[in-house]
Amino acid sequence: MKIYKFPFSIAYSDTDAGGIVYHGRYIEIAERARMEMLRGIVFADNDIGFVVRGLNIKYMSPLKLADDIVVETEITNVGAVSMDLQQKFVHDGVICAIMNITIAYIGSDMRLKRIPDSIMAELN
Repeated sequence: MKIYKFPFSIAYSDTDAGGIVYHGRYIEIAERARMEMLRGIVFADNDIGFVVRGLNIKYMSPLKLADDIVVETEITNVGAVSMDLQQKFVHDGVICAIMNITIAYIGSDMRLKRIPDSIMAELN
């Protein structure tokens, strides 16, 4: 499937006292990348849309203050009500972290709902 690229510059507020990106910030940056991937998609009938069901992060190389990175988001598996994504944090061609995440689609009643075909068409 298509890889969505989200450029991001590491700011002071993303780092700890040593200038290394705080581990929790990866989740926030990944969320921004997923929001950008879904930008412009219209959810039907007041549906809530996608929510995080689970995630796992593997850190391989630290990101630092002033690094310009790209978060590469790829859909790796699609089910009826959820999909798996892989998000890679890349700096100068080096993969610094990989996040595997499952997002589920929910309706306005806060229950799992089949992912509409129109949304899958937009993502492809």
